Amino acid sequence: MTSKSFLFNREPLWLENRQGLRHKLPGNVQSWTYESGSLTQRLRSYYGDAVAVKILLQRWHKPFLSERRLLTLPEHRYSLIREVLLHANSKPLILARTIIPAATIKATQNTLSHLGNRPLGEIIFSYPRLERMAMDVALIDPLSWTQSALVEASINRPVWGRRTVYAIAHKQMLVSEFFLPEVLGIV
Repeated sequence: MTSKSFLFNREPLWLENRQGLRHKLPGNVQSWTYESGSLTQRLRSYYGDAVAVKILLQRWHKPFLSERRLLTLPEHRYSLIREVLLHANSKPLILARTIIPAATIKATQNTLSHLGNRPLGEIIFSYPRLERMAMDVALIDPLSWTQSALVEASINRPVWGRRTVYAIAHKQMLVSEFFLPEVLGIV
């Protein structure tokens, strides 16, 4: 059976974004976690056109249990799973995992299934009625990552991440983003 993740050995443990959580996060982590705009745009304002996407995995598979629950997907329903590394000048910046159900792909006229090396943020933030539905936060221990992810992103310590449920035309998708040490140095 093919893996449902290039990034994870096991599903991360997520914390619901409750009142007060923000102030428990380090300042640089808060800045990225609560960024309301496109992370790609924020990276481009710092690195310019050097920001690029490396596709690590893109296939139809069953999402992790908590992802299915968050998106209210049936247990055996496949979604498009896309995992990428955003980098600039060979510096790993952000790892991302996106779960796009078939209904969401259909609602966007298949645009989201043909991203290629384009960042997802460039596309979804161009939709005028993009809605942010929910967000969770996690601190991912190095043991949760696959060996491939550890090497690809130069991970050697816990990594903060956020996952956000977005809706386009009332169809949901889940975007998880993990902030690597290089990006946390950018304010």
